[in-house]
Amino acid sequence: MRLKAITLLIFTILTFGCGNSETTNSNQNSVNTPKSNTNATTNAANTLETTKKPEVATTNNAPTLTPVIKAYCEAIIKKDDAALRKVYSQETLKIFEKDMKEENKKSLAEFLAELDPIKDVNQCSARNERIEGDKAFANIKNENMQSGIDIEFVKENGEWKLTNKSSDFDSVKQSATNSNTAK
Repeated sequence: MRLKAITLLIFTILTFGCGNSETTNSNQNSVNTPKSNTNATTNAANTLETTKKPEVATTNNAPTLTPVIKAYCEAIIKKDDAALRKVYSQETLKIFEKDMKEENKKSLAEFLAELDPIKDVNQCSARNERIEGDKAFANIKNENMQSGIDIEFVKENGEWKLTNKSSDFDSVKQSATNSNTAK
């Protein structure tokens, strides 16, 4: 349950927290105008404020890991539990099964689709893969994560498998831990 909540929070932050500008609607006229950012102390005090991660140049199109991501996206769209079990690592599946049991969920596809509702497989992509022995990393993008997120993959029985591990998740968890301990 806790992992799902953290994952949902991270996806929400990445999806909605990376907007371009805020607008306000004045009661005196119905024209949307950009908010000015004149009060720097208010923004500095807002610990939940997010900043857009700078776009990293593409170094490769993840030739090894892209098929895994495409298979994941297709399985989510088709709500295919068996296909999802083929793309995820055993360790990750155990975590998902524990969370599903706590939430009384029976379908892995429906459980994951709540976190990452994908509708278009053509919006799913991987890039900048780095392979380090039996671990690999790639920046994953889909319609919900336009800025992308770095995900870890592991090799099991000679095949690359998706995990729920990410340096981006770790930095958000660390930020939350630091802000909680600072109080």
